[in-house]
Amino acid sequence: MYFGSDNQAGASEVILQALVAANQGNSAAYGDDDWSLKATQLIQQIFEIEAEVFFVSTGTAANCLALACMASPWQTILCHGQAHIINDELTAPEFFTQGARLIGLDAKQAKLSAASLANHLQQGAAHPPHNAEPGVLSLTQQNESGQIYSIDEIKALTELAHQHGLTVHMDGARFANAVASLGCKPADISWKAGVDVLCLGATKNGALAAEAVVFFNKELAKNFVAQRKRSGHLISKSRFLGVQFCAWLENNHWLELAQHANAMAAELEQALAKLPSLRTIWPVQGNELFMVMPKKLAQQARIMGAVFYGWPTNLLPETFQLSEEEEAVRFVCSFNSTSEQITELVTCFHQAAEKTAKV
Repeated sequence: MYFGSDNQAGASEVILQALVAANQGNSAAYGDDDWSLKATQLIQQIFEIEAEVFFVSTGTAANCLALACMASPWQTILCHGQAHIINDELTAPEFFTQGARLIGLDAKQAKLSAASLANHLQQGAAHPPHNAEPGVLSLTQQNESGQIYSIDEIKALTELAHQHGLTVHMDGARFANAVASLGCKPADISWKAGVDVLCLGATKNGALAAEAVVFFNKELAKNFVAQRKRSGHLISKSRFLGVQFCAWLENNHWLELAQHANAMAAELEQALAKLPSLRTIWPVQGNELFMVMPKKLAQQARIMGAVFYGWPTNLLPETFQLSEEEEAVRFVCSFNSTSEQITELVTCFHQAAEKTAKV
C-alpha cells in the first residue's frame, strides 16, 4: 500500500523495453547519440518551439543547474514558501548559483499570487549595493500542495516578473500531471505563458531517472554545458537518458501515465472522504491528496502497512484548524496505482478506525 510518493513507483514497461532495446550494440556518447537527438526533437515538436534541451538524471540537478544559468550570486530567487528548491534541495541552489539567496513567499497559501509577488517587488526594492536584487522567479507546476496554476495565473506572474527584470524558471517535476489536468498544450503553460526555462521531469511519471532542462529563452543556456560538466552531471552513456524521453513522449505515453495517476488520486479522495474522521485540505487537481485525520488512526494504518507521509502543519492554510489529536497527511498516486490498491488502502483505514475505536 505505497502512497507515499510517486518516486516509490517503478518505471513504465514501455520505457523499460526501450532501455533494453537501446542497450544493443554501441552508440555515440555524451549527448551525441541518436536517442538524445531524437528526444530533443520530440520536445521541440511537443512544445512547438526550437528550444535548447539538455538531459540530466535528477530533479535537483535540473533545477539547480538551470538556476545557475539564470541567477547571479548576488541576486535572489523568489519562489513559493513550500517550493521544493527552498525546502527539499538542501543548499544545492545556493551551491550551484554560488550564493544566490532563495526567498519564499505565500507559504500559507496554496499558490503564489501575483498580488503577493507585486507587494514583495515593491516593498523589497533593492538598494544597491547594499541589498540583493531579485533575479529569478521560480514556479512549480504542479506545486507542492498538489495545486495547478491556470494559464492566466502563470501569465500574471510571469508578466510581473519580466516587468521587473526577472527571468522565470519552472520546476516541472509533475508538469505532465498539470498538462493532463488542464487539458491544454504544453506550450500554453510554459513559454507561451512567459516561462523562460522549464525543468521537465519524467522520473516521477514513469521514467527510471530522466529529467530535461528546456531553455525557451536560448540566451540563458550559454553556460549550461559547462555548468553540467563542472558539476559532474554530464552522463557519458547518454543514450539511456535520451531513450527514456523518446519512449515517454512518443504516442502521448507521458500524458497517459499522468492522466491515470490523476484519476487514481481523484478516486482515492472520493473513497477516503467517506470516512467521517477525514477532511480534505486542498481540492485534488493532480495526483496528490492532502487530508487531515486523527493521529491515532494514521498511526494504526501505518502499523497495518499503509505507506503515506505526514505534512507540516505550518504549511497549511491559516483558515484550516487542526486539533492536537489530528495530523495532516499526504497521499500520492502514481502511473501504476490501481483501484485494487486503493480498495486495499481504504479497507485498511476502515479496519484501523475500528481498532482505534476500541482503545
